[in-house]
Amino acid sequence: MWEIMKLNNKIVLITGGTGSFGKKFTEIVLEKYKLKKLIIFSRDEQKQYEMEREFNNKTIRYFIGDVRDKERLYRAFSNVDIVIHAAALKHVHLGEYNPFEVVKTNILGAQNIINVAIDQGVKKVIAISTDKATNPINLYGATKLCSDKLFIAGNSYAGKAKTIFSVVRYGNVINSTGSVIPLFEKLKKTGTIPITDKNMTRFWITLEQGVDFVLKCLGLMKGGEILVPKLPSMSIMDLAKAIAPECKYEFTGIRPGEKIHEVLIPKDEARNTLEFPDYFLIKPSFTMFGKRNYGNEKGKLIDHSFEYRSDNNDWRVTPQELLNMIK
Repeated sequence: MWEIMKLNNKIVLITGGTGSFGKKFTEIVLEKYKLKKLIIFSRDEQKQYEMEREFNNKTIRYFIGDVRDKERLYRAFSNVDIVIHAAALKHVHLGEYNPFEVVKTNILGAQNIINVAIDQGVKKVIAISTDKATNPINLYGATKLCSDKLFIAGNSYAGKAKTIFSVVRYGNVINSTGSVIPLFEKLKKTGTIPITDKNMTRFWITLEQGVDFVLKCLGLMKGGEILVPKLPSMSIMDLAKAIAPECKYEFTGIRPGEKIHEVLIPKDEARNTLEFPDYFLIKPSFTMFGKRNYGNEKGKLIDHSFEYRSDNNDWRVTPQELLNMIK
C-alpha cells in the first residue's frame, strides 16, 4: 500500500514549473491539498505570465530563475519543505549541438539543487529522471545519468542534515512538450506520417499518472532509491495506426542518439531492485549514508538477469487504450 505524503500546510517548490509536468502537478496538487505555498520556479517569464492568468490562485508564487543560479536558488528555497526537480534541457538533438549548455543545466544545476536544499533545510527532494539515463547513448541521457548519481549521493553529502533525496524514472509522457504524439496529430493532415523504425517500442505514461506517481513516492521515499512505475508498452507502428490510420508511412531511419527500445531497469541494476505490485525500487549500490529500510520484507528481489525493456514488457497497450489515454 502507498503511504500518501501529507502536503497540507506544506511549502512545495517545483523547478521547471511552467513545463507540461509542472502545470499538471500544479493543477492536481491544488485540487487535492491545501498547501501553504506552491512556488513555481522557472526561467521563462512569458510562460509564468500565462500560467498566472490560467490558475489565478493566491497559493502560488512565481520565481523567475535558473537552476544554474545558485544565489537565486538560496532565495527561492527559503523555508521550503519539498522540492520537485523537473527542470532540464531534454531535446536530444539540441543537446548534441549545445553540449555545454546541457551540462550546465542538467548536471551543474543538479549540484546547485542539492547544495542549496541541504543548506536551507529542505526535507525532501525528488528529481524527475528519464529512461534515457539508462545505458545512455546521447548527451542528454548521459547528463541525466550523472544527475541521478548526484541526487543519490546527495544523501551522504547531506551529513547530519535531514534532507533526503530520491529519483523517479519513467518513460515517454503522452502529450508532453516534444512528444511524438502531438507531432503525429499535426502531420496526419498531410496524409504521411514519418516513422523512424517500424520495430521501435516505447513505454507510455500520462501526465496525470506521472504526477500521481511522484506524489506517492513522496510518501514512500526513504532517500537514496530510484523509483520506477510499472508501465504499458506500445510499438511505434501501433501508435501511428491509432492516431492516423488512414495515412501513409515514410520510414526515415533512427535519429542520432535514439534507441530502438527503451530500458527502464538494466541488468546491471537488477541485483539491487525490489519489485512491488505497482512499481520497482532500485536500492543504491553505495550506502555511505547508512542502511535504510526500503521495504525489503514487502518487496520481491528480482532475478539478476531481469531487464525492464519496452520490447519484453508483458503489459501492452492497445490502440484504443492509447487513444483513451490521450483523451
